[in-house]
Amino acid sequence: MPDQPAHKGKSTKFSKPSYAYAIVSIALVLFLLGLLGVVLIQAQKLSKYFKENIELIVILDDAALPENITTLKNEIARSRFTKTIEYVSKTEALKRFSAESNENPDSVLGYNPLFSSFNLYLKAAYTNADSLAKIEKTLKQNALVKDVFYQKAIVDLINVNVSKVGIFLLTLSLLFFVIAFVLIDNTIKLAMYSNRFLVKSMQLVGATRWFIARPFITQSVYNGLISGLLASVLLALVLLLFQKNIPESGILHEPLQFVLICLLTLVTGVFISWWSTKKSVVKYLQLPLDDLY
Repeated sequence: MPDQPAHKGKSTKFSKPSYAYAIVSIALVLFLLGLLGVVLIQAQKLSKYFKENIELIVILDDAALPENITTLKNEIARSRFTKTIEYVSKTEALKRFSAESNENPDSVLGYNPLFSSFNLYLKAAYTNADSLAKIEKTLKQNALVKDVFYQKAIVDLINVNVSKVGIFLLTLSLLFFVIAFVLIDNTIKLAMYSNRFLVKSMQLVGATRWFIARPFITQSVYNGLISGLLASVLLALVLLLFQKNIPESGILHEPLQFVLICLLTLVTGVFISWWSTKKSVVKYLQLPLDDLY
């Protein structure tokens, strides 16, 4: 037991470079993992944006009274599937058509052939083909509604592409997490390798497994925390630079999501460091002394 402090001093001296290397290496891996998390969130936002910009045009009957139109608009606005709804009168529809086509049907035909309508935008969760078909059927059951139009081909294209991108990103995320786990685990093993004789020496003088493992596990948790903080700072700097150069991306408009990514990064770094260190200590405790060379 008297020799134990000397061993500790020796171990600390030789393990510091390993731990410094481990901290930096883990921080870089966690940074890439956090960056992938940001990409996933942005992809989800982009998917939501496209889906919620699918327009349903609800054509209204010319005989519909203004008060009935207002009542119907309020009913649709309160529906669980509605994001926004806009009423376009016959006059407004004619103005928009004339501005877009540089033609005025009223001057040619002698009357306004366009109908008043609602421009309806749905919440992202209701933009799949089945939900749209049900919404269309429900709207058409109202006597004030003459017809409902939306671009079914574009809806199908958006949903198919969003599904493909989602599967690709999910697969990429799982693959990258496994790679990150293996890289961090190997980095910890490399850092612990220089301490293998210290672990065995403490065991030979009668120290308990917990007494031996505790300082290494404490150090690993600390290292994981530092790595997570470094990764979070680096991620913040990269995102700030991205936001500065492309402000319309809105990548930092929801700080809560960024904080969540940083917390997950910290937890991941601490957990993998703790798990790998514990596994390495147990491994060296179980190995015969001769196998350490």
